[in-house]
Amino acid sequence: MVEVVLVDNNDDEIGRMEKMEAHKKGLLHRAFSVFLFDDSGNLLIHRRAENKYHSGGLWTNTCCSHPLPNEGIIRAGQRRLREELGISSELKRIGHVVYNFDLGNGLSEHEYDHVLIGDYIEQDFELNSDEVSEIRFISREELQSSLESSPDSYTEWFKHILLNIDIWQ
Repeated sequence: MVEVVLVDNNDDEIGRMEKMEAHKKGLLHRAFSVFLFDDSGNLLIHRRAENKYHSGGLWTNTCCSHPLPNEGIIRAGQRRLREELGISSELKRIGHVVYNFDLGNGLSEHEYDHVLIGDYIEQDFELNSDEVSEIRFISREELQSSLESSPDSYTEWFKHILLNIDIWQ
């Protein structure tokens, strides 16, 4: 059973709950979103596996997930980079967003999401097919154009983060 950390609006822990139950009840829980950039400033994005419990087949940031109970945000981001993409990177936290999106199928994404950035250093990928169907690097201009022409191809939290935090610092 995977648990998420339930939090208040200040990111103070108020409990723990099984991940799917928290998504069904729409309870605020701790999350993180990682954004990695290559040496040309292009963002590494991935398409979620079709079989994901929500938002399958949509493009999103480099990786995202929930820290385990008692796990730091940076460590959690580094763990998920290895688990989803088979890569490593130094990360730093640049802010957070809070959102609550209805995802359909009785699920919602109500998260206190820590935004992490890092540099992609040339290394081989080992994609976890349960999580990721494909990856690509995209420039800021290409991403903006794609978001304008095909907004439904991207996850809700990815679009929300891009509107609220300058990840291209």
